[in-house]
Amino acid sequence: HVQLVESGGGSVQAGGSLTLSCAAGRYTYKRNCMGWFRQRPGKDREGVAVLWIGGATTTYADSVKGRFIVSQDNGKNTLNLQMNSLKPEDTAIYYCAANGGAYYNPCPLESSPYRSWGQGTQVTVS
Repeated sequence: HVQLVESGGGSVQAGGSLTLSCAAGRYTYKRNCMGWFRQRPGKDREGVAVLWIGGATTTYADSVKGRFIVSQDNGKNTLNLQMNSLKPEDTAIYYCAANGGAYYNPCPLESSPYRSWGQGTQVTVS
């Protein structure tokens, strides 16, 4: 089990930027994937951006390619999501996640392999 805590959400006008951070606390098993997911109003949870820790390779949802950047800080056990050129349709609760015992490469955008989840942080774009 991994403790994950998101921060950095808030309200921003369209075209603006926000950066989310995920602090990973204690865990009892190794994981190789971490990522960001979101749930927009009235929609199912969807993958946004995931990162393979072993090589820092990334995979993005088509809807955010070229606008969002996911990165890691291993020394401080943090995962960041830099969001640029925000659109109203980016409004959602954003969740940080880490995978379970299985090893993945590349990391999937599907949510089921991710077993540890943060509480979420609200992002509102108007």
